[in-house]
Amino acid sequence: MQIKLLIYFVGQMLVLATVNAQEQPVAQQELITLVPLPEHSKALFITLAYLEKYHYRKLKLNDSLSTVIFSNYIDALDPSKVFFLQSDLDYFEKYKFQLDDELLAEKLDFGFQIFNLYQTRVLDQYARIPEMLEKGFDYEKQEYYDLDLDEIDWASSVEELNERWRLIVKGRALNLLLAKKDLDEAKKILSDRNVRRIKSLYQNKSEDVFQVYLNALTSAYDPHTSYFSPITSDNFQINMSLSLEGIGAVLGQQLDYTQIVSVVPGGPAFKSKRIFEKDKVIAVAQGDYGEFVDVVGWRLDEVVQKIRGPKGTVVRLQTLSKGDLAALPDTIRMIREKIKLEDESAKGEIISYFEDDATYQVGVITLPSFYIDFEERSAGVENYKSTTRDVSILLDSLNKIGMDALVIDLRYNGGGSLDEAIDLTGLFIPSGPVVQVRNTDNSIDVLSDDNPKVMYEGPLAVLENRYSASASEIFAAAIQDYKRGVIFGENSFGKGTVQSLLSLERPVLNYINRLIAVNQFSNNNELIDLRDKVKNRKISLGQLKMTLAKFYRASGSSTQRTGVRPDIAFPSYFTSDEVGESSSPSALPWDEIGSSKFLSAYDVSSELLDDLYDEYRKHLAEDKQLMDLVNDINEQRAANEDKSMSLNLSMRQKEAEANESSKKINEEVVKTELYFAESDIAKISKDPYLKESIRLMAEWVKRSN
Repeated sequence: MQIKLLIYFVGQMLVLATVNAQEQPVAQQELITLVPLPEHSKALFITLAYLEKYHYRKLKLNDSLSTVIFSNYIDALDPSKVFFLQSDLDYFEKYKFQLDDELLAEKLDFGFQIFNLYQTRVLDQYARIPEMLEKGFDYEKQEYYDLDLDEIDWASSVEELNERWRLIVKGRALNLLLAKKDLDEAKKILSDRNVRRIKSLYQNKSEDVFQVYLNALTSAYDPHTSYFSPITSDNFQINMSLSLEGIGAVLGQQLDYTQIVSVVPGGPAFKSKRIFEKDKVIAVAQGDYGEFVDVVGWRLDEVVQKIRGPKGTVVRLQTLSKGDLAALPDTIRMIREKIKLEDESAKGEIISYFEDDATYQVGVITLPSFYIDFEERSAGVENYKSTTRDVSILLDSLNKIGMDALVIDLRYNGGGSLDEAIDLTGLFIPSGPVVQVRNTDNSIDVLSDDNPKVMYEGPLAVLENRYSASASEIFAAAIQDYKRGVIFGENSFGKGTVQSLLSLERPVLNYINRLIAVNQFSNNNELIDLRDKVKNRKISLGQLKMTLAKFYRASGSSTQRTGVRPDIAFPSYFTSDEVGESSSPSALPWDEIGSSKFLSAYDVSSELLDDLYDEYRKHLAEDKQLMDLVNDINEQRAANEDKSMSLNLSMRQKEAEANESSKKINEEVVKTELYFAESDIAKISKDPYLKESIRLMAEWVKRSN
């Protein structure tokens, strides 16, 4: 029996049961039943063919992978377990071993049927919210909401699900009260938000369902393989414009939330150090005094228009970190600006450190990304702009000043050009292998720096954090493998894979032509019509981003999952379970291949590392700023252990006050800052990680003399 008929039948039963049990007072307009479009089955076929033939991870679409796709899809639709019932899941599970057969047959029935049921369930719950808001909540009652989504069970009854929603709405109202809204304002914001959410349900299209369902498939291979549905020319232009003007962030839509897709190096969002991928934007305000406008449930283009504005003007966003819907929103102030290539360029400076009547001139080069002007290079411009060229100029300048040691700051550097990571490494080592790449056919390419010229031979450190990824990790790993420098900071992200973006139009068109040729004596009118629409670009089929290769260090170890471990680890707010490649269940595993042949510089000995570590431990026990940092991290981690959220207003107000005070790391000029030049104190006092790096580099110089 076909999945389609069975799910339709059970869907009708479950939906009717829900509506009757809730005794819905308001009749809702009937939702449109979404169905696959003719081009979707062809795009599915090509996607499956590409995944099987070219993806780095050789997985067969079978019953085992079917269960992963099933779980991914349910989690994508209802990650908080607030729409489906346990009885739904029990029924759905009958089909979790059959999705491979359905997909291989170019059928999408399961994905669309479940989505249609999901929409109905969402509408049922949203329709109850006005009554809850009208009735109000007892904010002094001691109630809690369970935040441990991995452990929470699916609701066993409609009554249990309704109670879960009562707590959710109460929690959202309470968050607004904590954000200084009064009861009437909170009620209006939630009511308006609910109206927009219901409106957005009616705006869902078949392309939206196809993207969510196909990404349940692609993400089973690894977290960086994904399908991008077709987008209109207007929205494409908006996104591209936003990435270059405004706050320097590309936005996307995840159901009724606007989500940060990526942050442009050098832009206002990047400079804030408080906006990251997967954060959700919930409100936007104009200027320093404008009121926040709630944008939950808004269309993406409408949110973009709110964020964009004249260069030099202020925009404020309220975001939920990593999309945590239970968290208090973070307010971020930014000044809009035009993002230019110069804004993501390397910056260099000398920071003077004084100790024992000696002055240590420590150079700091901050690198937001590994950039290159591809247009200029393609056009044959001799001195095209690139990371390596800019750093070479900075090194020449800093060397002339009399630099004693150098820190390369790669914090928040998410990567960029692989060629630039290799060439930049060559400024600090003689010629030799920098990174190895294993391809989908298991062939291995050794990528080397062939330039024997070294621009800087003195003490070198690389400062990284949990958001340093990809090309940053290649550079840091090479410096560590060659023993050319010391790595300070946090463990890096752990992204050791290579992706390529593939357009689906041409392969789908070829596939349709083959089908027409094979069935030339049959009625091919529908296929011919589809072919003509694709050929004339009346239909767009989207793109597939796919993992094709994996990075390995010169020493043979992969940077995948493990990242680059610092030689001296500074205190970190983040664990590998929270931020980093290893936080994704489908991330490719760590492994290693044979080492390439290279000669270490031996600038960094085990004795030097021991001495620097001992010095760091002393600072950790004596430096008030470092002590405050460690205390704040410990308090935050202890708070994170509590998997429930209080819905008592008085208790939450006390917690908010405590959290606010704990976030304020001591930025006063304490004893250690007196060792820095007065012009550097303002910067150093706000950055304990950079300060400690400079102090340790001064210790290295001292021991070398």
